[in-house]
Amino acid sequence: MRELILKMTISVDGFVSDLDGRNGWMFGSDQEAKAWSVGMIRGAGLHVMGSRSFLAMANYWQTSTDQFAPPMNRIPKAVFSRQGPAILKNVGMAAALEAAHAREGAGQPAQLQSGAESWAQAYVASGDLAEEVARLKAEAGRPIIAYGGVRFARSLIALRLVDRLALLVAPVALGRGLPLFSELAAPMSLTLESSTAFPGGMVAQIYRPA
Repeated sequence: MRELILKMTISVDGFVSDLDGRNGWMFGSDQEAKAWSVGMIRGAGLHVMGSRSFLAMANYWQTSTDQFAPPMNRIPKAVFSRQGPAILKNVGMAAALEAAHAREGAGQPAQLQSGAESWAQAYVASGDLAEEVARLKAEAGRPIIAYGGVRFARSLIALRLVDRLALLVAPVALGRGLPLFSELAAPMSLTLESSTAFPGGMVAQIYRPA
């Protein structure tokens, strides 16, 4: 059985974005923190996410040349969506190229990256969340890494489906925003497994539910 790791970037006061869903503050210039994140996702056997994050990531990573792109594209995906397989119609290569052209305008023509086709081949989980996660965990292989969006991440936490939390804490306080742990019915005790501080001020905290 493999474990499920929830990987999220959060503010020091526990928010994943502002109230409007903006999170540009998390994409700083801390290259060592970025390298840590890339190393973590390279170790995944499966990427899982909610439908909104899936669509946004698919139409971005298929043409991106960022260092995150190779593991994001090449490692298999699962999307949790009530739409069923119909969601995959929105992540084909044509859709990715169209999205890239819209972002880049008349600049350098976008190109599909190696492994881009894996997004349209994702496993679509549309059944009970706990049952679907249990099925994926029962498969052999490297860990499952979950990303969100925030509602999906909250549900994983609330149902106690997360085996480890990998939180990259950004040196910013938002005051108000979308919290990660707001659906817990009772306090969740956590055991700190490791803490890594980076020069740019970000801190990677790995916790395991006690």
